This record gives sequence, C-alpha cells and structure tokens, in this order.
Amino acid sequence: MLYPTELHALLFFNFFKENLNILNLANLINECIKKIFLNKLKIKNFRNHKSFGIDLQEQRAIVLGCNGIGKSNLLESIEFLSQLKSNRALSDKDLIENDSDMAEVIGQIDFRDDLKLNLFRKGSKKIYVNDSIVKKQSEIKNYIRSVCFCSSDIGIVRNEPSYRRIWIDKVVSQLEPVYLDLISRFNRLLKQRSHYWRSESFQNDQSSEIVESFDIQMSIISTRIFRRRRRALLKIKPYVEYWHRYLSKSKEHIGINYLSGIQNISPEEEEEEVITKKIIEQLIIQRPIESLTGKCNFGPHRDDVEFLINNISVRKYGSSGQQRTFILALKMAELDLLTKTLNVPPILILDDVLAELDITRQNLLLNSVGKDSQCFISATHLDKFNQSFLGSSQMIYL
Repeated sequence: MLYPTELHALLFFNFFKENLNILNLANLINECIKKIFLNKLKIKNFRNHKSFGIDLQEQRAIVLGCNGIGKSNLLESIEFLSQLKSNRALSDKDLIENDSDMAEVIGQIDFRDDLKLNLFRKGSKKIYVNDSIVKKQSEIKNYIRSVCFCSSDIGIVRNEPSYRRIWIDKVVSQLEPVYLDLISRFNRLLKQRSHYWRSESFQNDQSSEIVESFDIQMSIISTRIFRRRRRALLKIKPYVEYWHRYLSKSKEHIGINYLSGIQNISPEEEEEEVITKKIIEQLIIQRPIESLTGKCNFGPHRDDVEFLINNISVRKYGSSGQQRTFILALKMAELDLLTKTLNVPPILILDDVLAELDITRQNLLLNSVGKDSQCFISATHLDKFNQSFLGSSQMIYL
C-alpha cells in the first residue's frame, strides 16, 4: 500500500519522465518562489580577486568581511556585468588585477543564458552571450539590469553636475538600451569637433562647411539625448515622491527639473525638429568662443538635474539628513520604475550604505529590499540585520 506522500512522489516522477522532452528541470527551479535572476557568478583577475565563484541560492545575499578585503569589488563585478560601467573606475583597465593583462566576469542568468565580459589591458572589452560575441554592447541589457546604491552616491545630490548626468544616463540606458550607443556617438563627435578646432585644417582653411556638418550631427544626437533624459525624469518623479514621503514621514514637496542650456524651450516641448533647430542656433552663437578655446560649452555634456525640497535646492541648502533621504528615495524610485516598465525587477546592489543611514532608515530600507528583486548587500558585521532577514539570506564570506 502506498501512503499519500509516496503516491505524490510516484505521480510526479511519472509525470516528469513522460514529459522529459518538453520540461527542463532548470525551468521548474526558476519558477519557485525565490526570484533569483543571477544564478552563478565567476570572476577572474577582477580588482583584487584572482579567482572567485559562487552559486547563488537565496534571493538576498550578504557579502560579509572586514574593510579592504574586496566586498565592494565583488559587488562591482555584478554592476559591471549588468551596466558595462562602474561607479568606481575611470577606465575599464582599472578593473583588471595589477599583475594581469585580462579580467573576466561570467554570470549565468535564469539557468539558461551565460554572459561573459572580457576586459583587456590593451584593446577594448568583449562581450559574449552563450559563447557568441555580441555586435552591440547594449544587447546585454536584454538579459540583466541592476540598480546600484553605494555610499559615494550621495555625490549625486551634493556634488557637481557630472554626477547627476552620469546618474540620469544610467537610468535612461536601463529603460532604453539604445541610449548607450547615442552617448557613445555623442562623445566621439564631441572629441572630433574639439580636435578640428585645434587642427591645422581649421587654422589654414577655416571653412564653415565642416563646422556646419558638426552642428547638424550634434544637434540631432543632442536632441535625442535631451528628450530621453527629460522623459525619464518625468517618469521617475512620482516614484521619488512616494519614497521620499515613506522615508521622511513628512509632507515635504519634492521637485526634479532638467536644466538645459537650450534657450526659450518650454518644459512641455517634445517636437524633435523644434528642439534641433534651437540647438543649432545655440551652437552657432557660441562658435566664435569655441574656435578660440577648442571647447564646446553647450550641449548635453553641460546639462544638469535639479533636486528640490519645498522649492529649495537640496544640493545647496539641504541638510545632511535631507540629502541622504533624497538619494535613498532616488535609488528606490529607480528600482520601482525599472520594475514597472520592464516587468522584471532589476538586481539591487547595496554597497556599504547601511553605515551611512540612521537606525530608522536602515530598517525602512531593509524591510523594502529583496521582496521582488534579487539583492546583494555588503557589510562588515551583522548587527544591523534582524534574525528573520538573516535567516532568509545567503552569506558570502570574504
């Protein structure tokens, strides 16, 4: 006689055996309650890690170790795999271990797709999906996305405009992967334009045809960057408002504005032709100064994002607590926006942020993470985590 548990096991075995050709055990695992998108991670010669590999089994992972051992470097490899950029490196070559000529980051996604990044001391990085090299780097966004929050991100609120441009560009590239190619094209064009002003060709010829060609190309790409940045800010603002209210327990009114050098453009203007025309006009106006300095002082590389609380600049007049609350709201809003837009929650990376928050905000953050997203958290000790959180987290010891 078969008892119920034995009967259930036999039925499941027969079902699986009969459907072996159409079922995959990995897919069954993937449909479990745990939402683990990055299943395996392997790195080689990445920062201070000669070789490291791990199978990820829980939705939340805590990377534990003393300062300087490489916790941030490990989380940086996940960020780099998903975004092809790092918050902490000026160049990809900075990510390669000092005594090595190449670094490697490998991740398995949803038990079926293998992503591989190869970084070289000489030459550009190469990206592979299932052992096939990808033609466009932005293609990797089809497989993995992430939101990274580290202690240095407070600079987004406090520091110069370049920090905010980097932030908004990351948000847009997650929403629209083609944006990475736009930024790359603009940067190349900007470099070529600057080189022309300093070249013998300009000194000897000073033909306006070449400059006009630059103006046309830059105005088209600048318009597309401008529209996408402003559109992303409009989308993320309601989520920032929600999280700011939740974290601050206040009724403060927040504002987010895109500050562009385009003159006489209304906040609602979306017509590409109108914006492009105004950008060309601005480029022509600044041409005499640019010809002397070789620097283009107008365009998306000079724009800024303004953060306000009750119509007052958070950067200039916000308290330390207000600035920390705002950046936390900004990051959680980014996570929500991507989840709602893509219908797939991105990986959340929290690198050394708990120490920057007071107890109340630590608890609010920890109670919010890991519900839908796979989450990685670095820590030097465990006293900030409750037992329930620890019980449902995978420990990674370094």
